[in-house]
Amino acid sequence: MSDVTTRAAALLRDHRESIDRLDAILVYTLAERFKQTQAVGRLKAEHDLPASDPAREARQMARLDQLAKEADLDPDLAKKFLTFIISEVIRHHEKLQK
Repeated sequence: MSDVTTRAAALLRDHRESIDRLDAILVYTLAERFKQTQAVGRLKAEHDLPASDPAREARQMARLDQLAKEADLDPDLAKKFLTFIISEVIRHHEKLQK
């Protein structure tokens, strides 16, 4: 292996290790977020509140759009991600209300 190939392999390994750490952070952060939304869902179910809150969801989308721009992340990607999360949260809230 040439020196260039060896350095490239080492850089690739470092990048992948970083990605693996970030994936772990994402998973644990997502788990914590769902713990919080499950508490919200139980509270809503106990008080006969609707499973979804379109006004809050709209505010969250606008907030996420701004955060994505500040972080130099494609806002459409951030929106797709939050849309998926919100749909899962609503689905869980609806299950709690049955």
